[in-house]
Amino acid sequence: MLTVSKEYSATTGAADRPRRAGLIFVGAMLALTAIFIGLGTWQVQRLFWKLDLIERVETRIHADPVAAPPPAEWRTISTEKDEYRRITATGLFEHDKSVLVQAVTERGAGFWLLTPLHLSDASTILVNRGFLPAGRSDSAARIASEIAAGPVSITGLLRSSEPGGAFLRSNDLLNDRWYSRDVAAIARAKNLGAVAPYFIDADATPNSGGLPIGGLTVVHFRNSHLVYALTWYALAVMTAAATIILRRRRLI
Repeated sequence: MLTVSKEYSATTGAADRPRRAGLIFVGAMLALTAIFIGLGTWQVQRLFWKLDLIERVETRIHADPVAAPPPAEWRTISTEKDEYRRITATGLFEHDKSVLVQAVTERGAGFWLLTPLHLSDASTILVNRGFLPAGRSDSAARIASEIAAGPVSITGLLRSSEPGGAFLRSNDLLNDRWYSRDVAAIARAKNLGAVAPYFIDADATPNSGGLPIGGLTVVHFRNSHLVYALTWYALAVMTAAATIILRRRRLI
């Protein structure tokens, strides 16, 4: 009967351990390479999705305006398919229920002036009439910009509500301090009743007295997906190359 000494078995086991460790390391590196390739491919998919979104938004912005979605369509409105549509609405402004929302624009710091527009069907749409510089935001300074009583037609871009507030700043309903254009919160604070779940960014049509200044909507989509994709693919190549080099040099 053939027997293997304990000394021989221990020596063999010790010799196999580095090999097993090397195989485990190679497997981990290959798995990491596969993960990097997957992340890169996902970013490529996101890139094409973003380019398609930009194209659709550009088409909406330059299209002829259509009637603002009525209450029957409010539930079907979504940011993806409706944001930045050019729409028009006719109604009566309720200037006494306007709110000021802090804003920073290309013209400096100040406020957006949001005023409810009461429509003939008894519904209401909040209209961002435009920008007011910080020193021109008090009610006395706004009187000249308040359109006289009577129906007015507003054309602009459909914008999604901005719930919650801004970074590190929550809307303060009780003290009438606003940091985002939160349609639902403004509607509650001003008792507006049935309010559209979106607001209108008014176009650049001049207002009385030159204020507020409309047409300052910034349409910009951050698109770094190509950079991210190239980064993940580069990491995949570097990981695979490092594994091959280490194996050829018998370091693993």
